[in-house]
Amino acid sequence: MTGDESAVVTLLLLRHGQVANHKGDVPLTELGVAQSQAAGRWFAEQSMEIACLLTGETNRAKDTGSAFVDAYRSAGGVVDDPTVSFALRNPDLYLGGHRINMAEGAEALAAQSPPVAPADVEGNTFFREFMTAPDRVGFWLEHANPPGDTARGVGQRIDHVARSLADVPAWRGRLVVAMTHSPVLRAVRFHHWGDFSKEPPFLHGYRVTLSADGQLRLAAFATSTGNIPATARPGETLRT
Repeated sequence: MTGDESAVVTLLLLRHGQVANHKGDVPLTELGVAQSQAAGRWFAEQSMEIACLLTGETNRAKDTGSAFVDAYRSAGGVVDDPTVSFALRNPDLYLGGHRINMAEGAEALAAQSPPVAPADVEGNTFFREFMTAPDRVGFWLEHANPPGDTARGVGQRIDHVARSLADVPAWRGRLVVAMTHSPVLRAVRFHHWGDFSKEPPFLHGYRVTLSADGQLRLAAFATSTGNIPATARPGETLRT
């Protein structure tokens, strides 16, 4: 079974598992690993045949892919090891001549751009407002001129990714799963539907289907993680 039997190809974009914070390229928490494993088992139990599993380049995306695949296989699913796709990265933002990831706090942002000090970040209008916004990703989504990718730009990037999957004959008519990030998912939704959503639960996201007429269709996708909460906030622990 795939996400859409009538599609030329189906791309399933999922948010990575839980992390303790967003102060750098941190790994998954114990709960994040459990979420990823529960999702992988559920996919296998639902007989969802995965042609390929892609991940973003961060530790959290790669950890999610590895834990998902291990559980998927243990439940009878067959899939190759995850591979990193640069296209699944967070929005490209620039600070002091360097491309940086969205992160919490001036120190975490400055650490990605060697010429820049935390005080310089605090003096930058965009990043000062970004750091103090109640919803940092939402601030970027609605910003008309960020120092880098716009939400529309990231949505268009993922459109190109989805269309390119048809270049692989073995993937046609099948499901490709991609572990990515909340800003990417929210940008895809804005690009297709024109609204600004909150963060999706971990291992949830969107299905992008490419039809024979070349059209892309977007639908929300909810993964079952069983008794492992997918809605946990960063830092919440696994209860046994």
